[in-house]
Amino acid sequence: MEEIIELKELLLKGDIKGSLTLIDELEEMGRKAILKTIRSYAVILLLHLIKQQAENRTTRSWDVSIRNSVREIQRENKRRKAGGYYLNQEELLETLEEAYLNAIDQASLEVQEGRYEPQELEEIVNREELLNQAMKLINNEDI
Repeated sequence: MEEIIELKELLLKGDIKGSLTLIDELEEMGRKAILKTIRSYAVILLLHLIKQQAENRTTRSWDVSIRNSVREIQRENKRRKAGGYYLNQEELLETLEEAYLNAIDQASLEVQEGRYEPQELEEIVNREELLNQAMKLINNEDI
């Protein structure tokens, strides 16, 4: 909120350059918040995909969590007024890749009741297949 007040003051002073700099900062702050939210849902999505792959089964709870995570990622990534998306396909994949290690860490506590260390679990699951599956789910509008 302080940034909005500062922006108003800069505009009233006629400081266009300072105003534009502050607007850039506000845009970056908003983008970071959206990215953080998408990354959080990506961890949950990947966690359940890892569990499915590692245990070669699924549960209704995991399926619901996957669907909910996908919907939230889709919702957060969509620009409401301007149209389009905040993250393009490459950036979305990069975000999933960043979330992968957190998901592996969490999954190591849950897969077969915590039987595997994260490094062991990474050897069991196919990372590329998981990331591709996550991207396919996110790009599916019918989820």
